[in-house]
Amino acid sequence: MGRILPSDRRGSVAGVLFRTWAEPVAREWPDVATVADHTGVDHLVVTQHALVRAVLADQEAFRPDNALDAVSPIPVAALRILTHHGFRLPPTLANNGHPSHPAIRAIVADALHPHRVEEQRPWLTAVVRERVRRLGADLDTGKSVDVYAELAADLPLLVLARLVDLPEADAAVVKEFARAALELFWAPVDLDRQVALAEAVGRFHAVLREFAASAPGLPARLRAYAGDDDLVVGALFFLLVAGQETTSQFLTLLLHRLAGEPAVLDGLRAGTVSVDDVVEEGLRLEPPIVTWRRVAARDTSIGGTPVARGTSIVLWLARAGRDRAVVSNPDEFRPGQRGSRRHLAFGAGAHRCVGAQLSRMEASVVVAETFPLLRDAVVIREPWCPDNLSFRMPDAFVISRPQ
Repeated sequence: MGRILPSDRRGSVAGVLFRTWAEPVAREWPDVATVADHTGVDHLVVTQHALVRAVLADQEAFRPDNALDAVSPIPVAALRILTHHGFRLPPTLANNGHPSHPAIRAIVADALHPHRVEEQRPWLTAVVRERVRRLGADLDTGKSVDVYAELAADLPLLVLARLVDLPEADAAVVKEFARAALELFWAPVDLDRQVALAEAVGRFHAVLREFAASAPGLPARLRAYAGDDDLVVGALFFLLVAGQETTSQFLTLLLHRLAGEPAVLDGLRAGTVSVDDVVEEGLRLEPPIVTWRRVAARDTSIGGTPVARGTSIVLWLARAGRDRAVVSNPDEFRPGQRGSRRHLAFGAGAHRCVGAQLSRMEASVVVAETFPLLRDAVVIREPWCPDNLSFRMPDAFVISRPQ
């Protein structure tokens, strides 16, 4: 049965809902618990692997309609800005529980087909290898380097642009939009910040709208299916957020984790540790998406806990990856251990991440090419992540090399 957390636990909102990745691993959590957010709204937090998977798989009882509900209600001033830019996001991918979802997903999945993804590996390897060479040269001269900014930040966007027709824009502009969207919809933010974020999101959304009206490739296939530019814009919105921003975050978090795992780095060098196993263990322990939401479509229950219709459900994906019923050593980075690949970093069910293969390919290339840099690196600045319900959003990862 679930329970409401004691007041001393419920009072630290940032430490519970908005900084779940920072929760002490050893601290016990109930399988299902009620936690209030910064506005006083209760959410049912689900932590057990089997229960999280069951909720994700049951679209009739638990719908994805609240995937884009802003956790900080958007005020009128910010809504006016979004409206001015023509901002609309109809159900397309992550927020779509309607019959249209399978067809839209199939169109996007075709653009991200594993064969097409694998064709990008040689090109990406060359790009990463050159960046690593430059980083190594800087380290050799005693400079500090920011692995996030100089290696990981724009890589997924560059790959996605080769697979999917995207509007021409500087990578920095796209990154500003994507991070602003993650903050506007999933972070506890105040009025002034919401207004600034709405301007950044709305401005680029207008670019997407103009692009969607006539672009070839994936946008054209989506237009042919729906005859609706809003749907094309919505799909592109999700791709630019989930299709690249989350992967650049994961690459940064994984490389930071590896910097503190000398035995794993030695195993990679000796060939006794598999790159693919490292990626899967990274997804289990350092997922870029730590929680995801569902809303109860009817009165039901989760693990014996009654759930009323309309209840907001927060599925703690990261905690589910450390479930002792699934993985042998849940708190340790042990590539290849039993249960390592049973993580829920990409979700499960009908809405499982359509770009999972793309993210895995990118991570495997980056790990294979970058791990030698980390073997003798000193971490100067660890990634810092702001408060957010679902996303990590690291800002930097700076290393140097002892001279």
